[in-house]
Amino acid sequence: MKRRVYLDNAATTPIDSGVLETMLPFLTQFYGNPSSTHEEGRIVRAAVEKSRRLISKMIGAGNLEVFFTSGGTEANNTILKGAVRDLGVRRILISTIEHACVKNASLSLERDCQIELDFIKVNTEGTLDLLHLENLLSSSDLKTLVSVMHSNNEIGTMQDLEQISALCKKYQALFHTDTVQTFGYYPTPVNRFPIDFMSGSAHKLHGPKGIGFMYVNKSLHIHPLIDGGGQERLLRSGTENVAGIVGFGKAAELFQENGSSYLQQIQDLKKYFAGQLKEKFGNKVSFNGSLENSHAKVLSVNFDIPIANDMFLFRLDLEGIAVSGGSACSSGANKASAVLQAIALPNHLKTVRFSFSHSNTIEELDYTIAVIQKIID
Repeated sequence: MKRRVYLDNAATTPIDSGVLETMLPFLTQFYGNPSSTHEEGRIVRAAVEKSRRLISKMIGAGNLEVFFTSGGTEANNTILKGAVRDLGVRRILISTIEHACVKNASLSLERDCQIELDFIKVNTEGTLDLLHLENLLSSSDLKTLVSVMHSNNEIGTMQDLEQISALCKKYQALFHTDTVQTFGYYPTPVNRFPIDFMSGSAHKLHGPKGIGFMYVNKSLHIHPLIDGGGQERLLRSGTENVAGIVGFGKAAELFQENGSSYLQQIQDLKKYFAGQLKEKFGNKVSFNGSLENSHAKVLSVNFDIPIANDMFLFRLDLEGIAVSGGSACSSGANKASAVLQAIALPNHLKTVRFSFSHSNTIEELDYTIAVIQKIID
């Protein structure tokens, strides 16, 4: 079998064997509908609520404030569109490096609902310009929602949610954060500083795809994006993805128990790989974002080499190495990265996103370095 090295864990992670084992009975033995009142339904309802309690506890929320969705994109759309429709929001502020689902949802609200949309500047490392945010917040009396992701999915830069939420509170703006990349890896306690909305997803922490959550503060009431039978306490209709929810709960539990050791392993791998790149290739490589203030999982690397970026990625793939040329969360090819444009990256550099998991090894990284050397040579 051909050797494969998977270094695209910011796109998705392989499902943990313990997570899969926990899910399987809910695909075979426990198949009831959680809305049913008979025993088969009650068994799966109990499993759904167990996962909800665990995730709620991890973010410091109440059980009634967490709702399961199909993933981060649905959660973000529900929150942004619900805030405009139901909470009187007339202005949205997002950073210039937000995920496409937040950016495009905001653009559609600007077009269809005539809201104001403003973009918060970031510096060349992708860190939010807090002074610009405050200037934007103080410049308008319109009811405002600020949406900023905790860690950028392309360059890994982390934002200071505590400072951002404090500014939002000062100017009476609502605050939403997309924690799809960071949930389970880094604490995001909504009971320690004010966060009104949050979104997360299972498949970034070795859980199943197709399941996520949204946190909505109990003082806020929005209507569903998807109408139907009123599941998820009227905020997200549709029969629950029970196996997915159970798997999400198990993945969250594993990270709650082992997250600090997982994170240390990932940090060590990232540090080693970055050091090897600089040692082997010198000024032919540079890094995007802040190495000190970024997600341990993500390393965005620029190569100053005479080879097209898509060919570089193709050659890596042929040698058995799976990586991304930025983000893998949007369809289509050869599109310029809005994130790399926002941080003013020179066009001639070839950017590759390497993203790590605690299941990666030093030996895999050494192999990757050798393959990069071979391609460059």
